[in-house]
Amino acid sequence: MTPNVRIRLPGDDSELEPVDVAIVMESTYPFLKGGVSAVVHDIITHNPEFTYGIIHIAWDSRSPQEDLYGVPDNVAWIDVIYLSLEENHDDFSVAVHDRTGWGRGSDDEVAERFVTALRSAIAGEPDSLWELWEDSVNPVTRTWRIWPVIRTRPMMEAAIGAMSDHDDATVGDLFWTVRDFFSLAYALIDRVHAPAKVYHAHTTGYASLVAAVAARQHDAAFLLTEHNLYIRDTVNTLLGRTMSLPVTREIHLELPTNTRDYLWTRWWIEMGAILYPSADHITYLYPTAIDEAAVLGGDPTKSEVLPNGMRWEDFAEGRAIREVALAEIAAGTKRQWRFACIARVVPIKGIHELLSAVSTLVSGGHEDIVVDILGPTDHLPEYYEKCLDYVRELGIGDYVNFEGTVNVRERLHTYDGLVLASFNEGQPIVVLESMACGLPIVGTDVGGMDELVCLPLPGPDGEVVGPCGVLVSPGDTEALARGIASVVESGELYKTWHLNALARLRGTFLMPTVMARYNAIYRRLGAGSPDVVRDRTADLGRGSEDIVDATSIAEVGRDYPKRRWLRGRKEDWGQDRMLTGTHRSAAIRSCVKKVTWGVRDAGGATARAAGRAVLRVMGR
Repeated sequence: MTPNVRIRLPGDDSELEPVDVAIVMESTYPFLKGGVSAVVHDIITHNPEFTYGIIHIAWDSRSPQEDLYGVPDNVAWIDVIYLSLEENHDDFSVAVHDRTGWGRGSDDEVAERFVTALRSAIAGEPDSLWELWEDSVNPVTRTWRIWPVIRTRPMMEAAIGAMSDHDDATVGDLFWTVRDFFSLAYALIDRVHAPAKVYHAHTTGYASLVAAVAARQHDAAFLLTEHNLYIRDTVNTLLGRTMSLPVTREIHLELPTNTRDYLWTRWWIEMGAILYPSADHITYLYPTAIDEAAVLGGDPTKSEVLPNGMRWEDFAEGRAIREVALAEIAAGTKRQWRFACIARVVPIKGIHELLSAVSTLVSGGHEDIVVDILGPTDHLPEYYEKCLDYVRELGIGDYVNFEGTVNVRERLHTYDGLVLASFNEGQPIVVLESMACGLPIVGTDVGGMDELVCLPLPGPDGEVVGPCGVLVSPGDTEALARGIASVVESGELYKTWHLNALARLRGTFLMPTVMARYNAIYRRLGAGSPDVVRDRTADLGRGSEDIVDATSIAEVGRDYPKRRWLRGRKEDWGQDRMLTGTHRSAAIRSCVKKVTWGVRDAGGATARAAGRAVLRVMGR
């Protein structure tokens, strides 16, 4: 645990102070290192005028809980959520047995309302689903609870009807899968979230679900940042597909070969379809991601490209050292060429394919090339062992080194280029770090690599800057070998790519530029003081006229159609649906007490017993 910030663990019903921005993370910052965690830390440290909270979604209490970043002073709290039913069992059991208020409608009516609202949300009209959440889930406003619907015959009949042509599972199997979906949703949305003005989710799955719900509870805004296409990656992993393959809204009807894969694929696809329209604004790392997300339900009209950023000054010493090497390369001085592959040793990073490319280079006469693979080898030990066996089989032990986890920034300037053979990437920080040293890039054409390496970009003086390397199709080892060879065979080309790498970074990817844009987006969505004047405001999807110079955020934000869910609906809620005359915090405490009393009255009933009851009713 970190001693510098307040931690609220599940079961703690104490209140947390309001913040400007609550960043919602899935099993990453600040307890796990990685690219997304690094970006989040940069956002917090480069925008010190905002106060932050971290909503950290983990699987269970055995998940990492050590602060690896030294959380900054402007982070007020970390609110931890556990997804595991083992952690939420007792409370969930109470919820699925609480039929208080069900006298208003039969099992058929409740199940029909739930299914109808879900279908409308999947079709891009989520209002009825959110109204159902307000009525039956939100602890602040509910008058009854939806969770017992899982125990009804109409609900199970609807689930069976949604199974399409899959018939390899029993009704019992189906019930337990549906129970898993309900328990996950319960852990995320049947709670009072900590207060913030903006909820900033960094994935489209569970983090976005929390951000969407919390924004409605606190009359706030929901900002989504896609570092990579979460739904595509999750579905491809589930189905065992190559990570770079596209995913469509209909893929659950086309590819799954069994009931389990069908249900979980549909779960992820349709969760995205519901949550994309609920976001107030969405940022992506590279342009094509907007089009890819649109196929899954994303809205290009409220999307913008906001890349990762790099601190120019952090690499000054490395650039100076590379200038000496550049002079030697330009002069044609004979040398041993050293390339870094900065990646985890796992299949998605294409390490096996990289080894094949090295073998091709060596057999073609390039015995002056060495590749160091810098990254952890213990994430998938069996794959690492296969790679070692492959090195021995190819006889390239003198040309490849597995260095394990190292301090990359301390070593980057000792290399002549970066090579990545990945099958999937977002916008890798390691590419930006390499560009900051002027290293040419040889990689695969996946994710945001094209924008980083090849697409024309504005330079620091407004000029158009060309490529700083070459990209090939993932899995094409021959092309990857030719790309590496191109770096070493022409000193003039090397110098061009070196200079272009520096110019591309300075023109588009410098940290102050990127963080000023995050700052502007936060302010446009309601964080911070409304009267602060910024040099530039964010483009919230309305075109070039939406970016103005030196103006008040309050002035440009007046006409922004921000969702004000609670404010717009208060007049419609009757006395039986509003906890009128009390402060919200008092209402929250009252809800917590009700849940606690329910646990005491549960009598040890479990969700498994509920499942058995359903199966008895259905005669199975």
